[in-house]
Amino acid sequence: MAEDRLACRECHFVNGPDAQTCENCGSSSLTEDWAGYVIITHPEDSEIAPEMNVSEPGSYALKVR
Repeated sequence: MAEDRLACRECHFVNGPDAQTCENCGSSSLTEDWAGYVIITHPEDSEIAPEMNVSEPGSYALKVR
C-alpha cells in the first residue's frame, strides 16, 4: 500500500517500506510523513519532471515533511 512506503526527504523518491536508504539518491533520510505522489515514466518528455528536478523514472512524493 502506498502509505506504508517511505519517501526520501532529499529527492522525494518513493521507496519500499523496508528501505534503509533511497534507491534513487542513496540518502538515508527517509520518512513516512508524505502526501500525494506522481509517477514519472519519461522524465525527458515530462512537464512536471523539471519542476521537481527529476531525471529518473519512478514514483515521487509531492509533499514530504
